[in-house]
Amino acid sequence: MAKLDNICVYCGSGAGTDPRYAEAARTLGKSLAEVGIGLVYGGGGLGLMGETARATLANVGRVTGIIPSFLSEKEQMLKNVDELIVVDDMHERKMMMFRRADAFVALPGGIGTLEELVEQLTWSQLGQHGKPVVIANIANFWAPFLTLLEHMREQEFIRTGLEVGYHVVDTAEDIVPTIRKAFDATLDEESQAAVAEKF
Repeated sequence: MAKLDNICVYCGSGAGTDPRYAEAARTLGKSLAEVGIGLVYGGGGLGLMGETARATLANVGRVTGIIPSFLSEKEQMLKNVDELIVVDDMHERKMMMFRRADAFVALPGGIGTLEELVEQLTWSQLGQHGKPVVIANIANFWAPFLTLLEHMREQEFIRTGLEVGYHVVDTAEDIVPTIRKAFDATLDEESQAAVAEKF
């Protein structure tokens, strides 16, 4: 049976203006370590990326960093992780992060974080994966984006048969429990489908 081994966290290489963002990143890192779930992230040592990774490591958790060579200095690549993978470009980075992860979380971040989140939502919408996607709406950071998604539904660009699947939490403490529940529900659906195919 599939196991929830690693969670990919997308987040900013900056810290943002609200200290609650960094606090949430540290809380998430600690939470992952405490339950034995590995962190897969973009490999940087700055901002929320660095906060999440260092908190995971400080609590004896597993960290896999995946970073393109051209960003290794700019994002101050974190070298003391369990596994550090340096790739050629952003496409390779994102695909490797996808393959290594069983679920995805978006903490606050910039346009890169937004792009990574939207890509996973799109792939899910098109049936390319069933991995849970959680939007961590810390201090209401993602509210404008969630409003945009609702606007797309109202205008029927997101419609029946093209639903966008995601979960929203308001606190870092809720991230891991939400993913675990969603992951288990996906396994149950797959098991039921497998049984149905036999009859």
